[in-house]
Parts: sequence; structure tokens; C-alpha cells
Amino acid sequence: MKGYLWNKTASADPDAEAERLEQWEAVAVDAVGNVIEFWGFKRNQGRVWALLYLRDAALTAAEIETDLELSKGGVSMLLRDLERWGVILRVRTPGDASWRYRAETDLMKMARRVIEEREFAFIARIRADLVEAKRLAEQAGKVPRDRLARLNKMASLAEQTERALKMFLKTSRLDVAGMFGVFKSSQG
Repeated sequence: MKGYLWNKTASADPDAEAERLEQWEAVAVDAVGNVIEFWGFKRNQGRVWALLYLRDAALTAAEIETDLELSKGGVSMLLRDLERWGVILRVRTPGDASWRYRAETDLMKMARRVIEEREFAFIARIRADLVEAKRLAEQAGKVPRDRLARLNKMASLAEQTERALKMFLKTSRLDVAGMFGVFKSSQG
């Protein structure tokens, strides 16, 4: 089972056994890591967040290093990135000099933040590029009508997607009817 950190055999050293994830934790942590990697983030960002979320406890960087078998430098970079995205919080408990990290548990808040900073900016760039393509096509004046119609549909789809994302950010509801409406209009 590639990437799983659980140990099937009992260890002679009880402290070494405590450093391993339970099988179910390893599977869940890796599953979240795989999804996060699919979305274009670092796999270990998802694994760190999942560990913190599952444990529902504030862990030190050293505990995260041990539990996920990651390097100190790697964990430091991951924690910095995750804090910037607002998916973990840095906390300090009274009487403890170490920083601890806790998972943000409001999943909608996390999704909104990522969409706001990443997907929304991406769609806005695409929409701007398609507006520029339309301007250039109109300026060229020799673009066949069917191609101009298809370009307009592409621009409309980007605009509807941007509108749907804006509405999602305001309401936490995603209405994709406008985006699909672009495809339902006349064939072409």
C-alpha cells in the first residue's frame, strides 16, 4: 500500500508504534492528499490538513513530522502554505512555548477562500482573454460568422461561470443553470 504509514506488525519499541498512523487514519489521510493533489495542490498539504482535522487537536510541527514521516523543512513549508490558504490555524496553549496547528473545520469557508483566490482569478483571466479575442476578431473583420458565434458562446460561458462563482461566494449556493444554458441555445 504505497504511501501508507501504518505498521501491520507489532513493534518491539512501543514508542515507535505510537508514531505510526492507524490504518484507517493512513487511508483517510492519503485519500484527502490524493484529492488535494488532483486539484493542483501539494499532496502533503492535504495529508497535513486531514491529519489535523481527523485528530481534532492542535499538533506541533514535530508531531506532524513524526506522524506523517515528513522532514522538518517540508512540514515548515507545508504549514506556511496551509496558513496562507486559511485551512489551518496557528495556536498556542497556555504554558506551552510551542506553536500548535489546528485544522479549519468550516469546509465551506475553506472552499470559498480557495475559489476566491484561485478559481475565480483563473476564470476572470479566461474571460478577459476571450473578450480580447472577440475584440481582435471584430477588428480583423474577416472572421466567418459561425466562428464568431462560437467565440461568443465561449465568452458567454466564461461570463456565466464567473457570475456563478460570484454568486457562490456570496451565498454558498452554486447555480450552474446559466453556464449550461449557453450549450442549450441554438446549435453552432
